[in-house]
Amino acid sequence: MKLKFIILSIALINVGVYSQKSQIKDAQSLFEKGKAEEAIVILKKTEYLILNAPDEEKSEFYFLKGNVLKDLAGKNIDAANNFSDASQSYQDVILYENESGKYKFSVKANLALKDMKSKLVNGAAADFKAGNFKESAEKSYKVYLFDKKDTLNLYNAAAAYLNAKEYNLAIQHYEQLKKINFSGNGIIYYATNKKTKEEDAFISPKARESYIQEGLYEKPRNEAVLSRKFDVYKSLAYAYLERKDFIKAEAAYNYLIELNPNFIDSYINLAYLKLQSKKELVDKIDALGNSKKEMLEYDKLTAKKDDITRSAIPFLQKALSIEPKNPDVTKTLLGIYRSLDMTKEYNALKATSN
Repeated sequence: MKLKFIILSIALINVGVYSQKSQIKDAQSLFEKGKAEEAIVILKKTEYLILNAPDEEKSEFYFLKGNVLKDLAGKNIDAANNFSDASQSYQDVILYENESGKYKFSVKANLALKDMKSKLVNGAAADFKAGNFKESAEKSYKVYLFDKKDTLNLYNAAAAYLNAKEYNLAIQHYEQLKKINFSGNGIIYYATNKKTKEEDAFISPKARESYIQEGLYEKPRNEAVLSRKFDVYKSLAYAYLERKDFIKAEAAYNYLIELNPNFIDSYINLAYLKLQSKKELVDKIDALGNSKKEMLEYDKLTAKKDDITRSAIPFLQKALSIEPKNPDVTKTLLGIYRSLDMTKEYNALKATSN
């Protein structure tokens, strides 16, 4: 009985191996016919069978899977996720061939990884230009996860999420940029697409040169990129402001002043934050009645409200010293002077603003 059981087990394994190879062959055939979506369905169903296969067969399976996913992503079918999954498959190819010591697909897998990264970067840029900010962000972040040394993609993801008004995700990425002390110094490698006549950015001079050699691009040029540290904090402050996290927004704007004392937006927004903080007091004042106790509370709350309003004045005055004819700042400051009965200051500013 025991011997029969062992023979039966071996027979079942052989059937499984045959089924696996047959299905992989079917997937390869479908892929070659341009039916990548049908091919990936087979490969996903078959993947569990590959776990006990020899390393050479694993590398063949994952190379095919990588190619199918890369093709789907290239057709803009769930591009960000399929590019990410394809990159993992190609890395599995390299892993298994390193373990087996037999290199059949590693070189092609490495080339596919580089090509894929370049296409994903260009796809993110195209989405951003078209106003598809969320899609752009997802692609840029996938590239960052794929190559965390290339932190510019994390910056691009944060900027795209900010434009998409996905403030929580934007903050998450900008805070990560702060944590890694991102500066963004470097060089962008551009070339003109012969077909579209538009410039595209490449991840390296070698990546760009390969496309030029294929006759797809021309007119290469390099562009130096200055530090983006200030932009990180500016965008982070704005995101906190939009999310109404006023405490963190205030901290970010104060730091921006340390980086650039003449950045007018910091002073304007700090004044705005001060004025926003009095809204709760205004609501309490409006809810009071006419009793003696309530009138005393009214005087107390009004004095506190006026102190908060007064605290915005230095920021607005500084903003006007940077840009004396700024109409919005002038209007806001005049309104504050009038509400606080600061007649002398009101008249002086009114005379200079005419």
